[in-house]
Amino acid sequence: MELFEKTYRITFTDEILGTMPGDREIFKNFVAGKAETMNEEAEAIPIDVEDELEKGTTVFPRTADGQPFIYDYQLRGYFKEACKFLKKVTGTKSSKEKAYKQKIDGMIFVKDRQNVISVKGGQIGICERPLRASTPQGDRVALSRSESIPEGSTATFTVRCLVRADLELIDEWLEYGSLHGTGQWRNGGKGRFLYEVIDDTNA
Repeated sequence: MELFEKTYRITFTDEILGTMPGDREIFKNFVAGKAETMNEEAEAIPIDVEDELEKGTTVFPRTADGQPFIYDYQLRGYFKEACKFLKKVTGTKSSKEKAYKQKIDGMIFVKDRQNVISVKGGQIGICERPLRASTPQGDRVALSRSESIPEGSTATFTVRCLVRADLELIDEWLEYGSLHGTGQWRNGGKGRFLYEVIDDTNA
């Protein structure tokens, strides 16, 4: 079976925010917390504010030596989102795709599971912003907190396709990254990027 490969480098023009919960057992802790509050005789438990903030912060996954990275499935998720929007744009290659989710799931792959982000300046920061939500109890405001990798940082990855022509779709989706990025708060402009081809074995 022949695979068609192309290697890309993306350079972030806006900071990119982490998407993974800082507390890996967040669901289990949530259930335990609910059970605790349902016990009328439960005593108040002191809260370590710094610890709770860290647990509530979305972060980047790390390699064994501590480098932040993007999972292959996160990139493929970005492809799906880009294609979903570009399908509505007349004249795009994406507009001709009928079953794009199935195509990305079964015919388009990212070679490496972990795709390291080279952090400009070597420092990962924190981005805090308020979130508003309308609930049955009225409007609520919550604080959202994420690790932030600065603009100018880069990530390199290789895409593999079973159909050579699909590499042109990848180019189109990555070009869309200058308008709509990836990561948390992408609808607010975070995670936008420019791309370049650094190796095309099919040229």
